[in-house]
Amino acid sequence: MEKKYIPDSELIVNDDGSIFHLHLRPEQLRDNIIICGDPGRVDMIASYFDTKDFEVQSREFHTIGGTFRGKPVMALSHGIGGDNIDIVMTELDALANIDLETRTPRDEHRTLNIVRIGTSGGLQPYVPVGTPVIATKAIGFDGVLNYYADRNRVSDLEFERAFCDFVKWNPLFAKPYIVDADPELVERIGRDDMVRGYTISAVGFYGPQGREVRARLAEPELNHRIEQFEYAGGHITNYEMESAALQGLALILGHRAITICSVIANRVATDVNPNYKTAVNDLVANVLNRLLSD
Repeated sequence: MEKKYIPDSELIVNDDGSIFHLHLRPEQLRDNIIICGDPGRVDMIASYFDTKDFEVQSREFHTIGGTFRGKPVMALSHGIGGDNIDIVMTELDALANIDLETRTPRDEHRTLNIVRIGTSGGLQPYVPVGTPVIATKAIGFDGVLNYYADRNRVSDLEFERAFCDFVKWNPLFAKPYIVDADPELVERIGRDDMVRGYTISAVGFYGPQGREVRARLAEPELNHRIEQFEYAGGHITNYEMESAALQGLALILGHRAITICSVIANRVATDVNPNYKTAVNDLVANVLNRLLSD
């Protein structure tokens, strides 16, 4: 079978051989990648590295590559939202699995381990501020995966139907999709100090997460219905904005991905942790040690 050729218009490569948005070259790619939203947090993650081999900054995409315990690793910021995850995952996969010179897929697939460390708002009383939550299932309100042909193949369609029926899903919203975290990464990184739950990836921070400032909400009772929803003995534990697109695209592209978020506010208890950065720092140290342990 003739290899697929990917035109310049579909995958842009910069003059220096780097991929369009991330500005990374194939030789810089690491198999183990910690991603985060805030470009400034990349420096904090890299402060745990033994060595720093390169640093690249392009828009909101900040990358530092190095080693931890002698193993190659890199930290990369993705900015805010599922649309940015679409860029990051597509370009990381291109670096791993496309020959950028011939513009054709490589013969052997390269699998990446991608761990997103972020912050989120808790939706259950048993998820107090400071708790790290693993998104064993991520629920995408962003609609990103709906644009890909393999969306149904990687989604939990039974969960999706049950959720939409229970919360009386508004057909004007993007249809939600539900995708699993990589079970191997869940077992490798998850411990008793982390809660395993269902995480919503919202398409925005205010109205899409039920926050009403001046603009009125179309579904003011949606969060209440979400808090009451139960599936297979589990509840929806928290809100954030990127885990579903990350885990869904990883499943489609053949990578391993997981999201772990520190709860910095509990929407039910209306509690906020002003010192959340300490909790995030501790979470980064734990993830690196567990991801790259022998």
